[in-house]
Amino acid sequence: MPAVEHPLQQQDALRAFLELDTPPGFKAELIEGEIVVTPPPDGSHETAFSLLNRQFMRKTDAEFDLAGNKGLITPKGRYIPDGTISPVGHFENSDSWAPATGVLLVFEITSTNPGKDRGPKRHGYAAADIPCYLLVDRGEGTVTLFTGPEGEDYITRSQVPFGKPLDLPAPFSFTLDTAPLR
Repeated sequence: MPAVEHPLQQQDALRAFLELDTPPGFKAELIEGEIVVTPPPDGSHETAFSLLNRQFMRKTDAEFDLAGNKGLITPKGRYIPDGTISPVGHFENSDSWAPATGVLLVFEITSTNPGKDRGPKRHGYAAADIPCYLLVDRGEGTVTLFTGPEGEDYITRSQVPFGKPLDLPAPFSFTLDTAPLR
């Protein structure tokens, strides 16, 4: 019976994933039933992360926590966004893998597997009802903000090329400067 086999396959994949021993610096994610292992990021990836970190921490009037590489449990798998923005103290007593409930925004900076960031991870974040997904696409030279999660996708998309400003909605309410990403 296919309906029974599919959940068992997912359980087997989850069990194998949770038992996985990755080399230092690598990260492993379970994306739509597929185990994806990513090497440590390159310098321009980390520079883009620092740029986003500084702007989120300095340009908004509200206070947030920004976690790099926080494991999130979504309906589509176990994802580790490059950045997770949540209310202060949100993950204080959580395990390495935490439910995505309450997360305000996640961001990804494309690297070795940009297709996962552009599609499956976007769908997983929407399915987890994360209000905002920010994608820095180094291959395309764009920054895209997805908002309004509905089902397994976002209903609103705002995209700018590197160098153009991008307005972020409340509770952030600031204009993201993408010029340094060029």
